[in-house]
Amino acid sequence: QVQLVESGGGLVQPGGSLRLSCAASGTFSSIYNMGWYRQAPGKQRELLASVTSGGTATYVNSVKGRFTISRDNAKNTVDLQMNSLKPDDTAVYYCNADVRVTLTRNYWGQGTQVTVSS
Repeated sequence: QVQLVESGGGLVQPGGSLRLSCAASGTFSSIYNMGWYRQAPGKQRELLASVTSGGTATYVNSVKGRFTISRDNAKNTVDLQMNSLKPDDTAVYYCNADVRVTLTRNYWGQGTQVTVSS
C-alpha cells in the first residue's frame, strides 16, 4: 500500500513563507512525476507545480517566482517552498505522485491546510 503524507501547513501572515513536505511510503518500484495541488473553498483543485523524476520542474503562472518544488529521490520526498504568500494562497494543499507498484497509479495525500491571514 502506497501512502503520501504531507506536513508543514499552518497559519502565516501575508508576505511570509512556509515549506510543505510530502513523503511517500510503502512498497513500490518507482515514483515518476510528483506534484503539488491546492483546493480553495468553492474552487476546483488546481495543479501548482510538478517535478519529473529527473528533476525538471514546471509551475502554474500564479505561483511562478514565489513557489519552488524540489524532490529527493533517495528519500522519496517532494517539498514545496512557498514565499511571498498572499491571502489568495489560502487552501488545502495536496501532494500527488505517479507510483509504480506492479502497475503505475496516481496517488494523493490527505491534504494540509495553509491559511494566509493577518
